Formats: sequence, structure tokens, C-alpha cells
Amino acid sequence: MFGKRTDGRRLFLEDPIIGLTPYLMPKRDDSQVMVTQQIDCDTLTRYIRAQRDRGAQLSYMDLVIAAYVRTVAKYPQFNRFIMNKKIYARNHIAISLAILKMTEGDKIQETTIKVKIPPQATLKDVHDLFAQAIEENRKPSTENLTDKVATLLLRAPWLTTVIVSLARFADRYGFMPKALLEASPFHTSMFITNMASLGMPSVYHHIYNFGTTSVFIGMGRIERKPEPLAQGGVRFTRIIPLGVVIDERIACGAEYSRAFTYMRDLLLNPALLEVPPEEVNTDTGR
Repeated sequence: MFGKRTDGRRLFLEDPIIGLTPYLMPKRDDSQVMVTQQIDCDTLTRYIRAQRDRGAQLSYMDLVIAAYVRTVAKYPQFNRFIMNKKIYARNHIAISLAILKMTEGDKIQETTIKVKIPPQATLKDVHDLFAQAIEENRKPSTENLTDKVATLLLRAPWLTTVIVSLARFADRYGFMPKALLEASPFHTSMFITNMASLGMPSVYHHIYNFGTTSVFIGMGRIERKPEPLAQGGVRFTRIIPLGVVIDERIACGAEYSRAFTYMRDLLLNPALLEVPPEEVNTDTGR
């Protein structure tokens, strides 16, 4: 309470500029920075096909999520969040994802899942955790904890504004019930949306003022990118665009650059994700 939280540990940073930033930009929509990361699709496609021959059914999203988790294991600054102008190191890695449920007819029903992933996770671990969660939550009869909380709130619309306001207050000062933190997809390390599954380009999705999300990734459909050749002419390569929105207050630009470079390197050599990381680093705030 009042600075202590069940989902994170408060950090006291040595960098005074980073420490001051939440006071200058108190909301996430003040501080969101957007960038497009282009992932080599051909490399991932070859790897996925090779794994399919070995009996593993992987997706591009599995690889992106596994690379993010491995990056957090090496650079835990990537997993910080801001609450009430204070900087916290999250004590777990969680990924939120909106999925479509199986329904009859043309009715579209959406639900959101949040999966906790240990920092030691391999690519197979990530695939298995998400495959199980998606399969279970896509069933028409399934109502997860997030759905139940939303349904309960909407049963009394005249109370919804009051309850949400109380939740914001409780979250701000660290006494939101742990069950609500577990149910909320907005209290997560990274939110990801797979726009490619809808045949759409990548998007820059805002990060929410409610909750603690610091990173949002929008995966777009595969694109062809022209590259000039030294001897003249043009070569086309396939890329997967990622629209990345980040909270600039949790780390300096150099730290973000280092983390994204590492994440791109992993996706250029996804075999590195088949084994656990050699070391999991702890965020000391330095």
C-alpha cells in the first residue's frame, strides 16, 4: 500500500532524468513513442517449415513473443512500469492478447487472455502456454476471469463508473486486490495484437492509461520490401512489420535501442530460442 505493490518492486534510479520524467509526463498517452520494426519474414518462414518437418507447429507470433520474453530476461528494464509517478520493476512477465471466440453464424465475439511466462522459457514453452490458453478460451462456453469481471460490472451500468474510478484509485495507491490484477489484461508486460490474422497492416496501438502496460506490439501482414542491389536493379524481400508503441518513461533511448537490437538478432537466428537463457538478469534500477 502507498508505494508497495503485489505486481512489482519500486525502483530508485540513478539516472535523475529518467526519474523525473514521470512527473513531467504523468500519463502514458503523454509519453508513448512509436516505431516500426521490420522482421525478416523469409528467415522465420524457413525456420517454421523446418520445425514443422520435425512435428512442431509454430507461428510468427510464437517467435515474436518468445523473442520478447528472452529480451526481458536479458534487459529487464524492458519490463518496468509507471504508477503514480513511481517506477516499478515488474515481478513477472505477462503477455496479453485479444482473440476471437468460436461462435455460430457471423457473430464476432472477442475475449482477452493474459499468459504468464517464466523468463527461462524456451520457444516451445511459449508455444505450449499460448496454444493451451487460446484453445481453452476460444470455446463458446468458456468465460475467463476477465470476461466474468466485465460482465459483472455491466450488470449495474450506473455503478460501473464508480467502480472503475475506485479501481483506478486502488491501483494508484497499491491496494487493488490481487484477483483483479490477475484478471486485468491491462496489467501486463506487453500487449500484442496479430493484425495479420485479419489480413490487415501493422498498427500503432495506444498504450492504456489504465493499468501498467508499457509495450504494445501490432503485428501486420507480410509485405514486400524493395532493396537496391550494388550491381544495379532491385531485389524484393519479405518482411513482417511490427508497430511498436512504448512508454518512454521506463528507460532511456539507448536502453531501448539495445533491447530492440537484441530482439531483432534473436529473430534472425530463432534457434537461439530453443534453449533457456544462460542467465536471467535482475532489474536493479542502475
